Amino acid sequence: MKTSVLFVCMGNICRSPTAEGVFRALLKNASLSSDVHVDSAGTHAYHIGEAPDARTQTAARKRGYDISNICARQITSEDFRDFDYILAMDWDNLTLLQQICPKQYKHKLMLLMRFAGDHEEATVPDPYYGGPEGFSKVLDLTEDACSGLLDVVRKRATMYAAA
Repeated sequence: MKTSVLFVCMGNICRSPTAEGVFRALLKNASLSSDVHVDSAGTHAYHIGEAPDARTQTAARKRGYDISNICARQITSEDFRDFDYILAMDWDNLTLLQQICPKQYKHKLMLLMRFAGDHEEATVPDPYYGGPEGFSKVLDLTEDACSGLLDVVRKRATMYAAA
């Protein structure tokens, strides 16, 4: 049984595609790519069909992540049913998700930073209106949280393999 993870921010051009790219790389290095489905989405329709923000891509590329093939999309009602983990980048997006999520799927909604081990921040700040340091900060936080998430997903994959 494949585990599925959806990263969510506002427009799906900065934070959530960064998390998607980081997590895909971690899964590949852990030989778990075939066990986990990963995607990202936005709560708003501002950038549907667009590639990640150029500054996001530049920051990611500097750390060895290629996210150029990600295409922004808005979350759908099917996503709540289809994904095991729906991870918001901040409180505002988590609140929006909680408002539109059917009751039976609300247990899937969490903040990404709940999986962080080295950072105490509760949320991943939106770097869109800031300078390059904001995009580096997003990478620092998502690398930490995605590492913790990898541990959870690895345990889940091992549990399903044993069953």
